[in-house]
Amino acid sequence: MTDTHPSTSTGPAAPATPGSPTATASTPPDGAPARTRPLETARAQLAKAVDILGYDDGLHQMLATPRREITVAVPLRRDDGTTELFTGYRVQHNISRGPGKGGLRYAASVDPDEVRALAMLMTWKCAVVELPYGGAKGGVTIDPRRYSATELERVTRRYTSEIMPMIGPERDIMAPDIGTDERTMAWVMDTYSVNRGYTIPAVTTGKPLAVGGSLGRATATSRGVVHAARAALAEAGVGMDEVTVAIQGFGKVGSHATRFFAEGGARVVAVSDEYGGVHDPSGLDVPALLAHVAATGSVTGFEDAEPIDNTALLALDVDVLVPAAVEGVLDARTAPSVKARWVVEAANGPTTQRGDELLAERGVVVVPDILANAGGVVVSYFEWVQANQAYWWTEREIEERLEGRMVSAYEAVARTARAEGLSLRDAALTIGVRRVAEAHQIRGLYP
Repeated sequence: MTDTHPSTSTGPAAPATPGSPTATASTPPDGAPARTRPLETARAQLAKAVDILGYDDGLHQMLATPRREITVAVPLRRDDGTTELFTGYRVQHNISRGPGKGGLRYAASVDPDEVRALAMLMTWKCAVVELPYGGAKGGVTIDPRRYSATELERVTRRYTSEIMPMIGPERDIMAPDIGTDERTMAWVMDTYSVNRGYTIPAVTTGKPLAVGGSLGRATATSRGVVHAARAALAEAGVGMDEVTVAIQGFGKVGSHATRFFAEGGARVVAVSDEYGGVHDPSGLDVPALLAHVAATGSVTGFEDAEPIDNTALLALDVDVLVPAAVEGVLDARTAPSVKARWVVEAANGPTTQRGDELLAERGVVVVPDILANAGGVVVSYFEWVQANQAYWWTEREIEERLEGRMVSAYEAVARTARAEGLSLRDAALTIGVRRVAEAHQIRGLYP
């Protein structure tokens, strides 16, 4: 999943099964105000960090502008012999701290600005958790639910061959995101390796174990979200077993996070996917819910809870709200209704700039996406290190190192927030932007 984002799975050409891994939050109802585009939010966040840090316009423009981009045509020969043409993108936002790192997204909504925004967020995310990477992102404008597995394989291999000059273990490393999964990463790795003449596992992360994947990668983002939430609660002197939790989005991140919150003692009272949600104030039976989803493909229809829609879930009277679906769900329309004390951003960009301001005015603590959902890219880094060394760690080693990295990153962000009177988001952004800017300045300009 983006290295961090709730992902969807590739699959046969058929309507999506309710609650399948494609499940995300519902779109705004007809007549609702349009959400802020992700690139607008990302640029506004950067501008605020630049203002706090006192950087000049020249450095601001360097930090705001992608280092390189590519747009490619991706023709597909369908199973019935017809041909369709798609457009693919890859953006490397910044590579001053190391090779680009970021997910590959398959979705009908993919466009250049979305990819640019997510690449920028990856730059700051990698810097916040002190990974030797820059930010990158890729995507193909396609609805994977409408195509067979063999068609999606052909799309992936053609896309990979078209962007091949930009990628590689020392250049740009891909990972799964919305609409892609570990199988997609195996296709990318194989296509790249065949063209190079030998097997190169480190060109992607999030691969199957059999071809160089890492233990713990599938649940890394979710574990990181829970580690970040636990650290935020501990700062306030609150234990995990004292809180109620609502989770919007039941894909790969949201579903695993639900389980980890429950195992940690929290009372999960509501969850939702793109088809709807379920709510039980006394606490959902999480093992039974997971079994229900495995059997039916959706959280909807779970007999031991009442139905709830995605917007109503955001307004529940809970301690912790976890947006784990899509961008921009907490905006000027929905943020005023949030009653949670903590918002832990499991998705990329779930809160708009205005939504952030409204939550801050009401004293809601937001653990930002570039910190909260960084567990995926942390374990992607572990996978890359293992692949380069051809030496594999145990799952316990990986989980301990993930927890240590997430907790230390949270503590650094919280210290900065306290010392400088900033929100956690502004503190995380200033840390990430400062580290990238320092790398720019130390390396200098060429020529």
